[in-house]
Amino acid sequence: MNVLGIETSCDETSAAVVTDGRQVLSNIVSSSLSLHSKYGGVIPEIAFRMQMETIAQVVDTAMQEAGIRINDVGLIAVTHQPGLLGSLLVGVSFAKGVHLARGIPLLGVNHLYSHMYAPFVAGVATRFPFVGLIVSGGHTSLYLVKDFDSFELLGATQDDACGEAFDKVAKILSLGYPGGPVIERRSLTGDPHRIAFKCCDTRQPFDFSFSGIKTAVLYCVQKHKKRGVLARTIVDDICASFQETAIEALVHKSLAACKKKGVRRLVIGGGVAANSFLRDMFQKKAAGDKIEVYFPSKALCMDNAAMVAGLGFQLFKKKQRSDLFLTACSYS
Repeated sequence: MNVLGIETSCDETSAAVVTDGRQVLSNIVSSSLSLHSKYGGVIPEIAFRMQMETIAQVVDTAMQEAGIRINDVGLIAVTHQPGLLGSLLVGVSFAKGVHLARGIPLLGVNHLYSHMYAPFVAGVATRFPFVGLIVSGGHTSLYLVKDFDSFELLGATQDDACGEAFDKVAKILSLGYPGGPVIERRSLTGDPHRIAFKCCDTRQPFDFSFSGIKTAVLYCVQKHKKRGVLARTIVDDICASFQETAIEALVHKSLAACKKKGVRRLVIGGGVAANSFLRDMFQKKAAGDKIEVYFPSKALCMDNAAMVAGLGFQLFKKKQRSDLFLTACSYS
């Protein structure tokens, strides 16, 4: 069955066609990121205005690339939570319109859960149960996943998400937005052991906190500035030290969750999962504990409609349906 996926939870406008939850016929992503860069973060009004202007074209392009017509679509899967409310409404409203006009079944999908389905779309298969880590600009959460419709929240960030911390540290260092790619790049020539950063402890063992390390970076920058300027080597060392400490916290808590739940499989999704240093550290640490780690392709780490379509297919097989009362929700 061909599933049309629609994803508009943040600044991307994405549409995809996926067959039987695995075969990606098309996956079109249009981003308004360049319009947000000068503001140092996503501006919700800019995001949803661009999505209103582009969604019809993005869906049409996805259909053309897949080589199918609307009558060949058996399901419309659309992200309805969590995300920016205005952005979500664009995707949900468009999907409802197609559902009403064509009578194609409709299904709302949680896009956080779809991040944990992304490796399945990429052709990587694992067994249930597994621990799922979502690490992105807006979310850092651990789940115990027992089936495509069974997600138990084990822990989440108590303040900044990991990706958000990368963005804020990059802003402190005047490196621009988004922060993840530039910090990863600058870390390659930095000394990760020169500066001792630490992530804050949390009451619950599987929760996360990244606001403290962000503040520590700010104090470090103030300490090392000379006449208002940071030496390039100091910037590289701060990037490397921050990146290693933040990712160590992700690795430690994720593997601890696997051990606690008696699970030997870990699936990692979300934008920060595209970080090569993160991938290497997870693989090395998990190998020592004999835990299998699964990543999607780097392209499928970002918000995209292919993962939404894929999970939508699996939920549809479990008799889940939505109707015109489907609502957008900014939280999970």
